[in-house]
Amino acid sequence: MSNSHPHKLGTAIVTGASSGIGKVYADRLAARGYDLVLVARRADRLNQIADDLEKRFSIRAEVLVADLAEPAGLSATIERISSDPSVSLLVNNAGYSILKTLAETPDDLFTNMIALNITALTALSKAALGRFQQNGSGTIVNVGSGVGFAPLSMVPIYGPTKAYVLQFTQILQQQVAGTGIRVQLVVPGAVVSEGWDVAGGASLDALDPSIVMTTEDCVDAALAGLDDGELITAPSLQDETLLRNYEAASGLLLQGMFAGKPADRYGIKR
Repeated sequence: MSNSHPHKLGTAIVTGASSGIGKVYADRLAARGYDLVLVARRADRLNQIADDLEKRFSIRAEVLVADLAEPAGLSATIERISSDPSVSLLVNNAGYSILKTLAETPDDLFTNMIALNITALTALSKAALGRFQQNGSGTIVNVGSGVGFAPLSMVPIYGPTKAYVLQFTQILQQQVAGTGIRVQLVVPGAVVSEGWDVAGGASLDALDPSIVMTTEDCVDAALAGLDDGELITAPSLQDETLLRNYEAASGLLLQGMFAGKPADRYGIKR
């Protein structure tokens, strides 16, 4: 890897960078002039990607081989974020899905999925937040999913992990409001990605091709949303009022949940 001086945009850390959405993020961010730290489990793939990006964009691309579902891999990535003042962007993309009922899902598989989709994303967000608070600026991009908005029986573990990412990211946005730190949630629909079949659980072959977006289109739309200052970017959502209505309704429901007596419909007299 080259030893060029850090670029003025700083360093972007991209998890799940060996394929799919993460690989395209790495390409697009390198094109913008970010130095990169590419995080994933497959060293050979990461090294090929890093070499290619350094040659094409004259940036520095570092490889960090880590399994974020394991404590050692997560700790190494947290340390990489915390120790480098040049880190200015974190893309929390690592994650995967399977299409199985809960009864069909092996215990070790859902434990691993929760560790990656929830625990790692939370820990890395915290590390990045600490780094960015020291710097006075920085951006976190959390990749959620359209299935995080409502229950879908075909993804009994994955969907709820992305519901967590939705609410967690919204809370982070509340906490950094008015500062130089930005937090974006990206909620793709069906996107061409190895994340669907990495666990041997499913592929997109069974879906109508008309609802499956290319990885490039997804990331380009996500970055356009980031440039526009969006808090939630839904690349394939044509009618944005659906999202606004969801946000408004969920806020009203939250307010309505808190009262000191049972609702009248239960007929409980005191």
